[in-house]
Amino acid sequence: MKKIILSLFILFNSLFSLAQFSADYNYSIGLRGFSVMQFPKILNQVKSQDYTKMFGNGALFKFNDNQINYRLSGNYYRDDFSFSNNCENCEIASGKITDYSFKIGFEKNINYSRVQPYFGFDLGYRSSQFSGMVGSASAYNVTNKQNAETIKNGVVLTPFIGLKINIVSQLSIFAESSLDFYYSYEKQELAEANGAGRTVNTFTKWEYLLNPVSAGLQFSLNGKN
Repeated sequence: MKKIILSLFILFNSLFSLAQFSADYNYSIGLRGFSVMQFPKILNQVKSQDYTKMFGNGALFKFNDNQINYRLSGNYYRDDFSFSNNCENCEIASGKITDYSFKIGFEKNINYSRVQPYFGFDLGYRSSQFSGMVGSASAYNVTNKQNAETIKNGVVLTPFIGLKINIVSQLSIFAESSLDFYYSYEKQELAEANGAGRTVNTFTKWEYLLNPVSAGLQFSLNGKN
C-alpha cells in the first residue's frame, strides 16, 4: 500500500512539475490566426450586429509575472464591405472598411496546468473607417449615387475570458471571447456624385460589440533563471 501511495505521489508530482512550464518564461508573443467579431455600425446600417470572419489580423506581446500576464495587443483589418442602409431594400452601400485597435491590459491565469483558463481586461484606442458609395437598391446607377466617408475614433474597454492549451513548453494555442465597450467620436460625410451637395454629421456614442472567438498561437521566450 505504501508503495502504491508513493508511486501515485511521484506520478502527480511529475505531472504538476511538467504543468508549471508556462510560468518559466518572462515573455510571450501571440499571433491571432482566426477571429470572428462585430464592426462598429456604419451610417444607418441595417444588420450592424452581423459577424465578420478574419484571418491573421492581430498580434500580442505578453510579460509574465507569476499568474498575471501584462499584455499589449493590436488588430488590423481592411477589406471590401457592403451592406443595406436605412432599410433592407432602401439603399446599398459598398466600399472599403478599415478597422484597427491598440490595447494594453492584463490577464490572470486560473492555474498553470496544461489546460489554462484565464480572464482579463484591456483598455485602448480603436479606429473604424468606411469609404465608398451609397445608392438606391432598386435603381443602383451613377445618377443616384453618393460618396460616403465615415470615421470613428475612440476609447475601447474590453473584458475577456480565454482558454490556453500548452502543446509543448514554448508553444501554446489559445482562444478567447471578448466584449468591446466602444465610446467614439464619429464623422459622417455624404456628397452627391455630381458634386451638387454635401452633408456632414458628427456624433458621440457608446456601442457594445461582441467578439465571440479569437484563436491563435502563443510562443514563450526568455526562460526564467
